[in-house]
Amino acid sequence: MSFACMVDPGLLIDQLITGISIGSTLFLIAVGLSLIFGVLEVLNFAHGALYMVGAYVVIVTINDFPGGFWVGVLLATLVVGLIGVVIEMGFLRRVYDREDLDQLLLTFAFVLIITDSVRNIFGSGSNVVDPPALLRFDLTLAEGISIPGYRAFVIVMSLVVMGAILLTLRVTNFGRIVRATSSDREMAGLLGINVPRLYTIVFFIGAALAGLGGALVTPLQSVTPELGNQVIINAFVVVVIGGLGSFTGAFVGAYLIGIMIAVGSLFTAGAGQLFPFVALIAVLLLRPEGLFGGVEA
Repeated sequence: MSFACMVDPGLLIDQLITGISIGSTLFLIAVGLSLIFGVLEVLNFAHGALYMVGAYVVIVTINDFPGGFWVGVLLATLVVGLIGVVIEMGFLRRVYDREDLDQLLLTFAFVLIITDSVRNIFGSGSNVVDPPALLRFDLTLAEGISIPGYRAFVIVMSLVVMGAILLTLRVTNFGRIVRATSSDREMAGLLGINVPRLYTIVFFIGAALAGLGGALVTPLQSVTPELGNQVIINAFVVVVIGGLGSFTGAFVGAYLIGIMIAVGSLFTAGAGQLFPFVALIAVLLLRPEGLFGGVEA
């Protein structure tokens, strides 16, 4: 008997929608990770911790400041971006010319520092945030098929971010500078590009995207200090499958992994977490550069 016959079609569609929603949140963290690697050639292990900080900024804003959820999202994007600037200017800039292991160890140290700092301030308990009142509705897609308004909003946001990144890189002068620097930083420096300043701007954008992702995920799952550790593994799976430094790869990979996580749970318990790693192994064996590796994206 086929899998399609064993599973109720309505349940399968619900899980596909859930998978697309998971993929949209994964994309928001993976695209920043891919941007930083594509330009700076740094695998930023602290990216997940920055994502988690974005979620806590929203929680603090809702609980202690006026403005509610939407102000929290804006603050999370800005605050996490500025934390990224501090990390890049104060620490990473000093190890760009060293071995990759030094950069990995440095960013991993920030994972421990940030996670423990948040745990000491907020405790280890979970925090739950309700979706904003504006998006507390169900969007009907077809008869018997609907999607919560907030999940639809997050999916749209991932599409907007993807479009904005591609438009910026391919149309604007800043995008051309970024692409030139990622191709040959020495030549870019000789042409008068301020490479250190560009690196700081790119790291700010990548960190801000992590903060945005963390902020938007707060109404979708409980938030704990371990949130960053949970998401960074899947984010690395996404960028490896899609192709390191590829934004199109991050987009496609995130949605593939999201669907695998959601639909995999219909097979058996735990399969949703297993399938992405099976896909990772297959890609590493058959196409080590990733699905979109070598493609300008």
